[in-house]
Amino acid sequence: MDTQITVKNLHPLEIKIIRHYSLQDELTVEKVERDLNLKNGNGNQALSWLAGKGLLTERRRNSETFFELTPRGKTWKETGAPEERLLELTRLKPGLTLPEIAETLKIPQKDAGSAFGNLAKLGILQLNSAKQAVLIQENLGPDQPSPRNTPEYLQTLRGLLDKAYPNFPLPERDLSPREKQILSNLAKKRGAGDAPFREFRRDTPVYAFTEAQKALAEALEKAGLSGDETNTLTPEMLAAGTWRTQTFRPYNVKVPPTRLLIGRKNPYAEFLEAVKDKLVSLGFEEFDGPLVETEFWNCDALFMPQFHSARDIHDVYHLAEPQKAKEIEEPWLSNVAETHETGGSTGSRGWNYPFDREFTKRLILRSQGTVLSAKTLPRAAIPGKYFGMLRCFRYDRVDATHLSDFYQTEGIVLGEEVNLRTLLGFLEMFAREVAGAKEVKYVPGYFPFTEPSIEVHIKHPVLGWFELGGSGIFRPEVTSSLGVKVPVAAWGIGIDRMALMALGLNDLRDLFSYDIEQVRLRRTQA
Repeated sequence: MDTQITVKNLHPLEIKIIRHYSLQDELTVEKVERDLNLKNGNGNQALSWLAGKGLLTERRRNSETFFELTPRGKTWKETGAPEERLLELTRLKPGLTLPEIAETLKIPQKDAGSAFGNLAKLGILQLNSAKQAVLIQENLGPDQPSPRNTPEYLQTLRGLLDKAYPNFPLPERDLSPREKQILSNLAKKRGAGDAPFREFRRDTPVYAFTEAQKALAEALEKAGLSGDETNTLTPEMLAAGTWRTQTFRPYNVKVPPTRLLIGRKNPYAEFLEAVKDKLVSLGFEEFDGPLVETEFWNCDALFMPQFHSARDIHDVYHLAEPQKAKEIEEPWLSNVAETHETGGSTGSRGWNYPFDREFTKRLILRSQGTVLSAKTLPRAAIPGKYFGMLRCFRYDRVDATHLSDFYQTEGIVLGEEVNLRTLLGFLEMFAREVAGAKEVKYVPGYFPFTEPSIEVHIKHPVLGWFELGGSGIFRPEVTSSLGVKVPVAAWGIGIDRMALMALGLNDLRDLFSYDIEQVRLRRTQA
């Protein structure tokens, strides 16, 4: 063995162990940590390193029994064992029945009965003729001080609880015969819920040095290495000049530096913030709202008929409890109901069906961001521009371009001069400037609440063409019912899909990956 190379690559913990022990010594983790005053865990680490270098061999394994507190035992430690609490209560309030004791201590009657039985066996408590728990005066007077007068059993039990926390587990070899006797009744091997202690066995490896240890110890002594060498040169050492008397651990300049993980925002969260900043800089005001909405705002206010297939349970998530809202705001409920039935004052014929005012109260998870556009119309300024980034939920088959919950960026622009050209300008901005698409096309679409309706599509280098979102000019049936008399351009665009293109991804699921390395990689590439 090349001792010089080995010495240079030994950790200070390994050096301490090699210098402190000889070939005849048997080493365990506990022995090493105790003898060398090492931190918990350092002994196991150092012995593993030495064994990996072939300097230690495992001679045998000692199997030992240990005891540790269960959650129930920790409760006993903090609030007292049932016997302790029952004895204290009886001293303060003698004459309680067992049900009264259980209620006062807030423990099950079974536990109260078991604790009383144990104290009765010890000759401390008994039941009188009225079935009340009382002290046996000749053994334990109520006015005598505690803990001097606490029964030996309870003193020993309290000692076990205190020793087991925080310094658990307790090795059986360190317990007195009386402690072992008590634990035999309180510990279970699998730590059942009603047991305060769990008993388990642990194999402790016992190591011994190989012949190479002697030569290494001599080489370490010759090199003047003790394991107490300084690892770090600090500003304080330089200022005081103490570095001159310090022995420093050798440095290997070829060792790769420690990886520095700088805290950064998630790339998708940063993308969302960038889009918000862009819209705010263009004069938009942000809106937001609850995830749970009524059928009224999610669909009815948008002139979507109540028999529309998009309201089917296979497309929208319904709430089980509560199922319905208490009421819908007026006059919007009556306005929308009349528009659905007859067209109202909008110049439309409506859908010609009886509007169900109970159905419209049904609660669902919002399925589209346009619900917030509808709720914003009654309070919107004219002219005005509004947007939101909203989590939406639809029952959908998850794939590279579809998720069952997703973000939409929703927006509306109100004003006398608003028209289709206004809308196309914003769609162009989203497709090219935000998503970074090179190829964009506009396709005629249909939505119950817009006319004309337009879908914007972009071409992904891997996934090909896919829809970015829908848009259009709100129909009078929507705007007039909610008190707006000017044109309103509206869009609902899948911002997840824009991020797919902008961040150079090929699958929407990667936006929500639990793989932090992939997230860091995307952030570096971005």
